[in-house]
Amino acid sequence: MTEPVYRTDPYAREAEARVIAVEDGCVAVDRSLFYPTGGGQPGDSGRLVWEGGEARVETTRKADDGTALLVLAEGATAPRPGTTVRQVLDWERRHAHMRVHTALHLLSVVIPLPVTGGAISAGKGRLDFDMPEAPADKAALEEALNALVARDLPVTETWITDEELAANPGLVKTMSVRPPMGQGRVRLVRIGTADQVVDLQPCGGTHVARTREIGRVRLGKIEKKGRQNRRVTIYVEDEDGTAP
Repeated sequence: MTEPVYRTDPYAREAEARVIAVEDGCVAVDRSLFYPTGGGQPGDSGRLVWEGGEARVETTRKADDGTALLVLAEGATAPRPGTTVRQVLDWERRHAHMRVHTALHLLSVVIPLPVTGGAISAGKGRLDFDMPEAPADKAALEEALNALVARDLPVTETWITDEELAANPGLVKTMSVRPPMGQGRVRLVRIGTADQVVDLQPCGGTHVARTREIGRVRLGKIEKKGRQNRRVTIYVEDEDGTAP
């Protein structure tokens, strides 16, 4: 499996790697700076640079065995297996995903209902909730969400065993996506401290280090999606008040 640099150092913008395979316009590397599509978060994009060559990475996906596959732009020349490459991340796009992803974790705190789906993009995200009736006070939800952001809470990770997760099913908020099990341990993302936990749930995505980095969050539409589902959209704004 590919070493996940995106997980061990989500703020890294460049990283070296060795090409281990090339097939059908995809490059497999031994250590990936690029996050592969999963959990509602899009795959990262950027560039590969090596001696005598360069190629655009349009997105990243994960093979069945867990290997990260960097999908090159159509017609791009791929580096040969064994080549040492420098991975250069589209950082602004990734950082926008990190901010939105962390904000969605907080949204699941202020709306403590089962999550039936979700999606992340740069500056915008949404969660679908098992919510028969729409919230009565949308403004209060937005205020509560931004109050959590303003607390500048630390965002950290911890790991538990598959057995510990099975014994604590309440940690899993998503009904549509089950956390990956079968490898012996599961990653949990914690918002808050060990003594004062605001949110704790299985997640493989990338997040900011502290909640204040998210910025101002604006609640968008709350749409009915089926008899018991409501889709809640959020926008994460830059300092000038616009979404990136």
